[in-house]
This record gives sequence, structure tokens and C-alpha cells, in this order.
Amino acid sequence: MTIKLNHTIVFSKDKRASSAFLAEILGLPEPVPFGPFLGVQVANEVTLDFMDTDEEIMLQHYAFLISEAEFDTIFARIREKKLDYWADPGRTRPGETYTHNGGRGVYFMDPSGHLLEIQTRPYVD
Repeated sequence: MTIKLNHTIVFSKDKRASSAFLAEILGLPEPVPFGPFLGVQVANEVTLDFMDTDEEIMLQHYAFLISEAEFDTIFARIREKKLDYWADPGRTRPGETYTHNGGRGVYFMDPSGHLLEIQTRPYVD
């Protein structure tokens, strides 16, 4: 079976601000317009298509698997921007990172209130 996730829509209050934030924090190319969307493409050919909405935005979670070197670079950007960050998705461990399976990770919020995560190792049972 060759089923792959191709894209997902990320609703936001300001698609320009939210897509630019993600691209900048992760060090990705600038968002690309496509119809009503601004798309940010990640390395595994998945695009996050940001779209404006006037409706209430429900919190979504997006986790990005990155290398150790990328973690250092991205985490430095998070700290430079003085963003709040947590070691857990419940946001009960502020100002901390986590270590799982020999890797590192951290959670932080985007401008539309979505919970983003960077991690250097995937979760395993």
C-alpha cells in the first residue's frame, strides 16, 4: 500500500502570520500561495495549507520530527522570540524540554493557538 498524507488544512485567524511563523521557526522556504491557501511544505512532501477563518479555531497539534542539529537551531529561534514552551502537551511543565527514547522535544504555540512540537526521536511503545 502506498498511501501517504499529502496535505492538511490549518485554519488560522491570519494565514500570512501563521504560515510565515511556521516557515521561519522551522527554517523552511516561504509559504506558497495556492487558491485561498498559503502552503508550507515539509521534507516528506506534506504541505500544511493555512487558510483564514472567522470561526472559532479549535486547538490542533502538529509534531515535526527533526535532527539533533535542527533541534538546537529551532529551539534557539524559539528562545530568541521569547516564546513560551513546555515539556508536555498539557503545558504543565513550562520552560522545560523533554527526553523520550534517547531524544529531545518541546511544545510551543503558533499565532493561531495551535500546539506545535519538535522532536528528535519518534515515540515508540
